[in-house]
Amino acid sequence: MASNKNALIRYKTIDQCLRNTMKRWTLDDLIATCSDALYEYEGKDVYVSKRTIQLDIQLMRSDKLGYNAPIEVYERKYYRYAEEGYSIMNIPVTDTDVKIMNEAIQMLRQFKDFSLFKEMDGVLQRLEDSVYASQKTNRAIIHLDKNEQLKGLEYIDPIYKAIQTKNALKITYQSFKAHKASDMSVHPQLLKEYNNRWFLLATHKQKYLTLALDRISSVTDELNAPYDDLEVDGDAYYKNVIGVTVSNTRAERIQFWVDKKNAPYVITKPFHKSQRLIKHTDDGVIFNILVQNNFELERMILGFGDAIEVQKPERLRRRMIEKLQRSINNYNNT
Repeated sequence: MASNKNALIRYKTIDQCLRNTMKRWTLDDLIATCSDALYEYEGKDVYVSKRTIQLDIQLMRSDKLGYNAPIEVYERKYYRYAEEGYSIMNIPVTDTDVKIMNEAIQMLRQFKDFSLFKEMDGVLQRLEDSVYASQKTNRAIIHLDKNEQLKGLEYIDPIYKAIQTKNALKITYQSFKAHKASDMSVHPQLLKEYNNRWFLLATHKQKYLTLALDRISSVTDELNAPYDDLEVDGDAYYKNVIGVTVSNTRAERIQFWVDKKNAPYVITKPFHKSQRLIKHTDDGVIFNILVQNNFELERMILGFGDAIEVQKPERLRRRMIEKLQRSINNYNNT
């Protein structure tokens, strides 16, 4: 976890402690509570020194973070807020802050016509909405799908930096099939997001691996190890797949029928960029896509339930029939 995230957790924990006036808080109490909070977040012991908490309190008291927290010491050893009801979480965004952030957003919008910034417009819209909503009188008008319980997000930053600086990594990883975690040295190539989960495309012993970030328990740099930079182009690597599972098999035409009620959803949000509308039928629409047959494709098809029918290839059609039959058996056995 990045050190600034550790600090934010400590500030928030100290704030929660000092807001609890039912307890008298010593420096040792604050150290222990912060240690517990970091352990709960990271799943491992994190050393928190007396000096660290003293510096945290000093920073919270100052205006460097914008808190100006009224933290005082009484009876020479206990800490509390001098103002009843104070919390660092209640500090409003000022009109000046909003103006500065809006100016930054507008400056970034000037780059929207450059290819590097083609996908920035949606990001800027979300940022603009967050700034707008930060004012007490406003509410957010964009609601994004997010999973706040998702594990492994703390590894995005160190992995991203390792790819930038071309460093090999030592990763502790446990797949869902493995009985215990194991260490491996990998060469990170690409970070990939799919369906609200993050994955790392890396090489290990000259073979590609796709690792889910939520199955990683530690990441450390291997600074003296040589790095194998394959300069992976994400658009090219994932060209023929839905999701993140890429194999050595050739892409094939998958033909499927979708009923009339659900066809508009598939037309407006294609399964894959290769999707083609073959023809309209009396009761639906026939499509095809050119992709590798993988786990994510099968889950997408099964997600449409009785609204879809795989027509070709026969092998995939039979596999869908088998899966649906097992599903029926599960219901019949209850």
